[in-house]
Amino acid sequence: MTERPFKTSAGSLRALLLCLSVSGLGLGAVGGAALAQEGMFAPRMIINGQTVTNFEVEQRMLFLRALRAPGDLEKEALRALQRDRLAAQAAEDLKISVTAEQVKDGMSEFASRANLSVEEFTKALGDEGVAPETFRDFVANGVLWREVVRAKFGQQVKISEAQVDRALAENAKTTQVQVLLSELILPVQGDEVGVVVDQAREIRAGVASEQGFAAAARQYSAAPTADNGGRLDWLPISNLPPAIVEQVLTLSPGEVSDPIVAPQAVVLFQLNGISDVESRMPARVEVEYARFALSASADPAAIRAQADDCGDLYPLARGLPAEALQVVTQDMGAVPQDIGLDLAKLDPGESVLRVNGAARELLMLCLRTGIPEADPAAETAVPVTTEEGEAAEDKPAVDREAVRSRLGNQQLNALAEAFMEELRSEAIIEEP
Repeated sequence: MTERPFKTSAGSLRALLLCLSVSGLGLGAVGGAALAQEGMFAPRMIINGQTVTNFEVEQRMLFLRALRAPGDLEKEALRALQRDRLAAQAAEDLKISVTAEQVKDGMSEFASRANLSVEEFTKALGDEGVAPETFRDFVANGVLWREVVRAKFGQQVKISEAQVDRALAENAKTTQVQVLLSELILPVQGDEVGVVVDQAREIRAGVASEQGFAAAARQYSAAPTADNGGRLDWLPISNLPPAIVEQVLTLSPGEVSDPIVAPQAVVLFQLNGISDVESRMPARVEVEYARFALSASADPAAIRAQADDCGDLYPLARGLPAEALQVVTQDMGAVPQDIGLDLAKLDPGESVLRVNGAARELLMLCLRTGIPEADPAAETAVPVTTEEGEAAEDKPAVDREAVRSRLGNQQLNALAEAFMEELRSEAIIEEP
C-alpha cells in the first residue's frame, strides 16, 4: 500500500476524534528503555507483597495502545495494574470469586464493542503483541471488581422518587460547553509510533504560548489547519469523545495536551478558550404542578412540613371537594403567566403560598422536564387537570426506571472510586 502524508480538516478531525473512543486496532509494539534494561519478569511494582512484573506493564501498555487510549500509556498501565491488585486483594478479603463463565461472557461483551468475536478480537490483539492472557486477565479483573462493589455497596444504593424527579428536572437545565482548540497532527509511517510520540513530547515541551504552538503547527502539522497555526472553530464539547474531553477539560487556556495516539497519527491539542456554561434551551419544557386550595383555618407551614412532593398532598386532600387539589401537566408556554413566574423559581417539591384576595392556595412544582425536540402530534389537546387515581392522557412517556438505574450506577461508581482510594491509601506500594 502506498504511504502518504496524513492530512485532516476540521470536519475530518471530528471523525478522527470519534474513532479515538472506539476500540480500534493496528499499531506497532511499545518500546521502552527501562523495560529493555531489566528482566521482563523482574518486579516493577510491589503492592502489599504482590508483584507486578515488567512483562505485565509492557503487555498492559500494548493493550491500551491497541485500544487507542490517550495519555501516558506507561503511567496509565501502572495505575491500572495497581487497581487490579488492590481489587483482587479486596475480593479475597470478602471471599468473592468469579467463574470462568462470567469471564467468558465479559470477554464476549468487550469484543462486541469492536463488532468482533472473542476469537477475532484476541487475534487482532495478538497482531499487536498482546498475549491472550492479558485480555483475559483484564476482563477477569474488571468482572471481579464489579462483584466486589456490588457485594459491598449494592444494598446502600437506593434511589427515591424525589431523586428521579430532580434528575428529570435537570433535563430542562442541560448545559452546553464549547471549546476553542488548536491542533497539531504528526503523521505516523509504519510502526514508528514511539518515535513520533517522542517528537510530539519534544514539541509540547518547547511550546510556551499560543503563538509558539501556532508556529510549531505551521512547521510540523500535517493537517490543512497548519497554515492557520492549527486553529479550529469553536466546538461543542459533546462533539468530542470522552477520552479527549477528559484531557481537554483538565487544561488551562494556553496548555497543551499529552500526545494522543490516533490511527496513522499522533495529535496534540492546545486549549485556547472555553465558553461560559450556557443554557441549552430544549424545544419544549413541560411542567407538572399542584394547586392546593387552602381553607381560612389551614396552616400553610404545617402542610409544607408534611409534603415533600406532590404525592404527599393527596392524603391531605382527602375529604375535601375534588377541586381543592388540582394536579396540572402543561407545556410551559401554556401555563398562566403569573403561575409560570412562580414555578420558575421553584425546584421539584418546593412550594409557594399564593394569595388572591381571601383565597389562598399552595402552589407546588411536581416536575419540570426538558423535551429536546418538539412533537407536533403531542401539541394538541394536552389535559390540564388530573385528580388522584386518574391517568394523564397523552402525557409523554418518561422512562423513570432508566433514570433510576443511571442514578444508581452513578452512586455505585462514586462509592467504588472512594473505596479504591481508601485501598490505595492503606496499601504498601513499592517500586524497586
